Amino acid sequence: MFNKLKQFKDLRSQAKTLQNALAKESVSVEKNGVKITMNGNMEITALGIENDMDKAKLAGVMKDAMNDIIRKTQKVMAEKMRQMGGIPGLS
Repeated sequence: MFNKLKQFKDLRSQAKTLQNALAKESVSVEKNGVKITMNGNMEITALGIENDMDKAKLAGVMKDAMNDIIRKTQKVMAEKMRQMGGIPGLS
């Protein structure tokens, strides 16, 4: 039983280390006047929109930019996890 608790504690520690490493990663996308920056924890850290952006166009551009940044951030997260050896027991 104590062995299982130690394994859980080790796993939790590895997950926290990975989360901290991912928070330091940064990905940016610029698309048609919209710029979004996101960290590896999937938090938007910066958002810029051109002042003269047409509101009707803005929704579509934002949707496309958000989808792009999420895909790119997921790739960075997967690569970082691979570099750090992943999380044992989840493979």
